[in-house]
Amino acid sequence: MSLRIQILIAVLVLLAILGIANMVRKETLDIKFALSWLTVGVVVLILDIFPGIMTYLVHLFGIELPVNMMFFFGFCFTLYLVFALTVKVSRQSEQLKRLTQEIALLEQGVQKENPDQSADSK
Repeated sequence: MSLRIQILIAVLVLLAILGIANMVRKETLDIKFALSWLTVGVVVLILDIFPGIMTYLVHLFGIELPVNMMFFFGFCFTLYLVFALTVKVSRQSEQLKRLTQEIALLEQGVQKENPDQSADSK
């Protein structure tokens, strides 16, 4: 890889890391989700600065081409993100169902205490 491309990749990764850090600072991105992206950014930056690490890992895992390993790692990272987001959606779905049930019970309790007011408000 040429030095020009390495510098370009390093600058883009650093800008992405700064953007993620800024989103965490502004609280538009939760730190739990930002950590995985920051980790990927740091790993890509390290592999960009020290390309010999990729060659070593390729030989260690017995993969023929470095690009194949990058696709494999990208695929694994994507699977991890999909699984983590599925777990989060599942938890929020359960929480939403529980909160909806609690609100219904509270409304039912209010209607029992004040039957005249609940009829007037409708």
